Amino acid sequence: MYKNLVTRCACALAVASFSLPFSLHAQAPAPAPLKAAFVYVAPLTPAGWVRQHEQGRLAVQAALGSRVQTHFVENVPEGADAERVIRDLAQQGHRIIFTPSFGYMEPTLKVAREFPDVKFESITGYKTAPNVATANARYYEGRYLAGVAAGRLATQAGYVAGFPIPEVIQGINAFTLGMRSVNPKATVRVVFLGEWFNPPRERDAAMSLMNQGAEVLAFHTGSTAVMTAAQERGKLAVAYHSDMRQFAPDAQIVAVTHLWGDYYTRRVQAVLDGTWASGSVWGGVKDGMVRVDAFGPKVSAAVRNEVLARQADMAAGRLQVFAGANGVRDNEGNVAIAAGKSLSDADILNMKWLAEGVLAKLDR
Repeated sequence: MYKNLVTRCACALAVASFSLPFSLHAQAPAPAPLKAAFVYVAPLTPAGWVRQHEQGRLAVQAALGSRVQTHFVENVPEGADAERVIRDLAQQGHRIIFTPSFGYMEPTLKVAREFPDVKFESITGYKTAPNVATANARYYEGRYLAGVAAGRLATQAGYVAGFPIPEVIQGINAFTLGMRSVNPKATVRVVFLGEWFNPPRERDAAMSLMNQGAEVLAFHTGSTAVMTAAQERGKLAVAYHSDMRQFAPDAQIVAVTHLWGDYYTRRVQAVLDGTWASGSVWGGVKDGMVRVDAFGPKVSAAVRNEVLARQADMAAGRLQVFAGANGVRDNEGNVAIAAGKSLSDADILNMKWLAEGVLAKLDR
């Protein structure tokens, strides 16, 4: 009996000695997920600029699963607050930080110098660094297409805008050119607010424009206030960033929609793979970063088909916004685009003029 007990113990020890390494290997902890952060310039609302970037964040999480852990901070003002938040996120171990607002560019660059091992994505910025990439979409392409729809339904338009920076000016001009391509008498009256997100002021501006005769509204601000104002007054409006029919079911004629999920996922995947590199991306309709969709009930099938046909032409490279056989003049009568010519990307990125038909002035 003693011999059998010794034998059983020896066998058990032998089995343990052989199985222990394999047991440890099977239970090795999974790699820690990569931490990715997103900084939002306004509150997270059901639609708008921030919502579309939040959809991008959710797309990253869905695509990469447990390999990534995403976080966001909302309602962060541009300037010192942004710098503090971006630095805090870098200190917390986030390996890639997305900062989608033009005013975040300089704070992002400053923090990036302090954290060379962290990757930063300055969305709508234009300055790069070894660990800072930039990306933006050709929103003006969607604006032009929306202008085609608006021009088929109205002659006088109003436009509520944040700041007179080139990106905003591109959109105003493209929308006007789209309207006038089907309605040569169309005009666009503009109000600049000097801020991106202030729903009461956005609403007041929309009301003022409608009081001055605007039949259709467009906007480059962050809330749904312009859409709800148009709905209230029985006017028409172009949604921006997101489909906003839930706020303006009768007013919305079309939405210029931003799509960030694919780009964000590819950039986070590149960090995981060790292939991330700085660079600049400026994608448009053909790249799937912007599109028009979500037509409203007051848009006929004929107008919808016309807009979608032009969108297909744009995606195929057959239609350029800032080009024309007859040329384009600014609203002071000067030639802005010569007949038969088109603007280069550099010209578009530095746009500082307003097209014929725009009822506004820029400070020189």
